[in-house]
Amino acid sequence: MKILIIGMGYVGTTTGVVFAHQGHEVTGLDIDESKITSLKKGNLYFHEPGLQEMLFDQLKNGRIQFTSDPRAAVENHDVLFLTVGTPSLENGNADLTFIKKAAEMIGRYKNKEKIVVVKSTVPLGTTDQVEQWIKQSTTDPSSTHVAMNPEFLREGSALYDALHPNRIVIGSQNSKARSTLEQLYRSFTCPLLITSTKAAEMIKYASNAFLATKISFINEVAKLCDQVDVQIKDVAKGMGLDQRIGPDFLQAGLGYGGSCFPKDVKEFTASAKSLGVPLTILEDVEKINKSQPHYFINKMKNTFPTLKGKKVTLLGLSFKPDTDDIRESVAFPIMDLLLKEGAKITVHDPVVNLSTEWLTKGVTQCWDPYVAVKNSDMILIATNWSHYEKLDWAKVHELVTTPHLFDGRNMLNAEKMKLLKFHYQGIGYA
Repeated sequence: MKILIIGMGYVGTTTGVVFAHQGHEVTGLDIDESKITSLKKGNLYFHEPGLQEMLFDQLKNGRIQFTSDPRAAVENHDVLFLTVGTPSLENGNADLTFIKKAAEMIGRYKNKEKIVVVKSTVPLGTTDQVEQWIKQSTTDPSSTHVAMNPEFLREGSALYDALHPNRIVIGSQNSKARSTLEQLYRSFTCPLLITSTKAAEMIKYASNAFLATKISFINEVAKLCDQVDVQIKDVAKGMGLDQRIGPDFLQAGLGYGGSCFPKDVKEFTASAKSLGVPLTILEDVEKINKSQPHYFINKMKNTFPTLKGKKVTLLGLSFKPDTDDIRESVAFPIMDLLLKEGAKITVHDPVVNLSTEWLTKGVTQCWDPYVAVKNSDMILIATNWSHYEKLDWAKVHELVTTPHLFDGRNMLNAEKMKLLKFHYQGIGYA
């Protein structure tokens, strides 16, 4: 198929490269010239394991190209995917500015029958509205067939997820759109669900909201574990062995972040509230998540009566490992709280470059973790990069001033750290 991907963000770029890998002719369209220039050269502008190499291969074999010319892109393709951003407004609702502009652009340059597939995460009814925006913006009499096809990619493992999805959801009342997408995905062996556009929209929101709920739930249980001398890992393992629950997303820690969970929980909650159905459980999920940095700082203050003048080494800036995405990363509210307490902060992350804004606040960045921890009064792990598991912690012990280790991701072996004479604290580890 000849496929146009509109919006070369994280989802659009990954989706386009994988479609090209599967043998389709793909064009990526974006109004950001810097993104297009970078992608044309085979340079991925964000960190995603394995994607850089696949992008280069598909450019080399001519299956993917990139452009900022919307007219030619829309006119020359029959299947168009919308992967533009839908950020949250202050009231929690989704900002549909970009998706409306993309729909109007399609209408403006539409010259023949088109299949338009919404892959962006959008509130209920938006996919149907996209069809109306296209119709209102076009003079072309040919049909537009619209579908909703939510993405379920996880940053850090997006390439694997795109190549090996655990399910594919196609939402459309339009037989041509449905049959086109069924043909596109025919090589996949995972379950394929055909449903309505609104159901497909809700499946995406409800899925992410439920996963966020699991995270906040286990974090609340971890706080109780801190008070009763119970290890949260044992509790989570015992729960996860129940097939009705499963082990995924039961890792207690500093909470969720990134571009999806925080935004989707807010938007789902706001959307439901506007319809007179308050999702109070999700309001609590969000409150719990926001409280995690404060809870962790208080654990530190229980060890150190004052943090003023203390050197804190923060390990990890990205919201999760194997990505350079810092959106809604818990590391930043933690740094804010530490600065308010008067602490001196040194940070390390394998791929994230700290912005000038933070450097001017007095935060120091080191690219060598051993340099970062030197003379530290305490180490705080904010991101569970595998790099930190592989550190020579005996060497780290020799470099620090006092061996206080606060593991915000419960990634290290507590007993091993204690044998190395660290004063180890996690979340749910009294």
